Amino acid sequence: MQRLFYLFIISLIAFSCAKDKRYLVVSKIRQASKLATTETTIDKIVFGTSDKRLLGIIHLNRARFAAYSKAFIKSGIDLNKIKPQDIHIDGKRIEVQLPNVEVINFSYPFKHFKIDESITDDKFLNQIDIFDQENFYRLAELDIRNNLKYTGIKEATEQKTRLLMEGLLKNLGYEEIYISFKEGQLITEVDLTDGEED
Repeated sequence: MQRLFYLFIISLIAFSCAKDKRYLVVSKIRQASKLATTETTIDKIVFGTSDKRLLGIIHLNRARFAAYSKAFIKSGIDLNKIKPQDIHIDGKRIEVQLPNVEVINFSYPFKHFKIDESITDDKFLNQIDIFDQENFYRLAELDIRNNLKYTGIKEATEQKTRLLMEGLLKNLGYEEIYISFKEGQLITEVDLTDGEED
């Protein structure tokens, strides 16, 4: 009976130590939260046309538009979302499942929207007006947002985070390190057909 009691106490201490190790790892990972980010600039050329009509009925001509723009994206992993159950420790071996990569900040400033005057039409009855420009700007922004998943931002952020975490965990004494990422949406996409009539 006494032997069983000692085994219970040893198991309890081992469990408590493993739990303490997990909380230490969670704490250290959360402290590195701001380092696990990637900043990307995307250059986008915007082309568009607008049909010009007289009284909304008679087709006069088609006006052309071109502009150069930039989007600034900051992506990262919210390491504050990590939970103790996302970490499994076995001696010097550790497995960590990190939250998914997300866009932390998306900026598409209008000041970087430069119109190409050599292509853009600006003649009487063949003009791109301010409403056309705003529409092209809005569509270009939505196009960038909806295609971010194809740019490699997610993979680059995961790679940077993996290197950061491996260095941090090696400093904590782990020799066998496995890091994976949860699935999730990079950025909320917008349906370009919303509000359009058939």
